[in-house]
Amino acid sequence: MKTVNMHEAKSNLSGLVREVREGSEREIVICLAGRPAAKLVPVAGPPRRQLGIDRGLIAIAPDFDAANSEITALFEGP
Repeated sequence: MKTVNMHEAKSNLSGLVREVREGSEREIVICLAGRPAAKLVPVAGPPRRQLGIDRGLIAIAPDFDAANSEITALFEGP
């Protein structure tokens, strides 16, 4: 855990953010008058989706997109 004072944090903010984002520093504590005042940590991204988790649980009928005379009549009339 890296600790910096407020003046250094203001002067080098983009570099500090880069360090946290890239993972070279897990967190950076910013001190005010020698006392911890804030913590700079990376934002947790959205959880990664796992593809194929429902494989085999869903089935689509072979005639799923076949013509349906009742629905056709609703659109085109009797």
